[in-house]
Amino acid sequence: MTTNGGHEPVFCTIVPPHLLDKLARDSDPALSGPARRSLERDALERTRRRLTTVIGGQPAAAAAPADGDQPHRTIFDAGHKQHLPGKKVRTEGSEPGSDATVNRAYAGLGATFELYLKVYGRRSIDGQGLPLNATVHFDKDYDNAFWNGEQMVFGDGDGEIFLDFTIPVDVIGHELTHGVTQYTANLAYFGQSGALNESLSDVFGSLIKQYTLRQTAADADWLIGAGLLAPRVQGEALRSMKAPGTAYDDDVLGKDPQPADMQHYVHTGRDNGGVHINSGIPNHAFYIAATAIGGYAWEKTGQIWYDVLTGGKLKEDAQFADFATLTVKAARERFGAGAELQAVEKAWEEVGVETL
Repeated sequence: MTTNGGHEPVFCTIVPPHLLDKLARDSDPALSGPARRSLERDALERTRRRLTTVIGGQPAAAAAPADGDQPHRTIFDAGHKQHLPGKKVRTEGSEPGSDATVNRAYAGLGATFELYLKVYGRRSIDGQGLPLNATVHFDKDYDNAFWNGEQMVFGDGDGEIFLDFTIPVDVIGHELTHGVTQYTANLAYFGQSGALNESLSDVFGSLIKQYTLRQTAADADWLIGAGLLAPRVQGEALRSMKAPGTAYDDDVLGKDPQPADMQHYVHTGRDNGGVHINSGIPNHAFYIAATAIGGYAWEKTGQIWYDVLTGGKLKEDAQFADFATLTVKAARERFGAGAELQAVEKAWEEVGVETL
């Protein structure tokens, strides 16, 4: 039995487990302690999610609002405990309070809702006006943010490596896009289909940031999680779509392991077959296509990717080549045989993914 109308939820975190594993082995307890506890918390939440999927979860706390063209946001405060959702602290339409974390979460949910509605005509992440719930201040020194199939959850970070997870709006957009994928293509969270799942969240997370800032493809930084890393860390962000493998190179975190093309594809059994690592390949393809097409990336390249995600032809176990082929078809159907199609074809060729 699955929840959410038959769409099986996946527990998805923004910080990949290989980074937390690395931190958990550090000799400094100020770094290893929070990382180890975060890994344990993630494992527990993942188990809870599987149990909820098997035996059925609680019904949604709030029904979809009558007007699906307006967001319906509720922010909860876990008070550094682990119980979800926590105490309700802000509801739709209420004024900002003194807690900047609450305000950022509220704004980020709104920015995500706005992009999907105004650009793609989608009413919330399920297309039917689903209320957007988020919990902040989850656990103590929790080094992650996640979508659990029903809501967003944000940690405050440990202050040493990670700062507050509501700071980057693309982190919020990334996690909520896992919900969009859950309600559409429902990509299996393993191997290449899992990497596509992660990549789509990076793509639309980046587009949400670009849309909020009104940045063109040329102006955008194409970083995922910029502002999340503490000052002591040698790095810019969690990932770079422009140059996968260059987001950080730090004595503690190590070097960003993402490949930019299929020649450097990472074969691993960890992280569900490297879903956070190999997502760099389709990420890079999107960046190449978007910058070649130019203008606002959400208008054309984003539309092509959205068409594939929601078009009903993307199978749950899709591989990179399957997805690439569908983007070429979508580009042709929407824009004809012009520059957009050529840019998409060239992007996949450049990262070494063949279209069928």
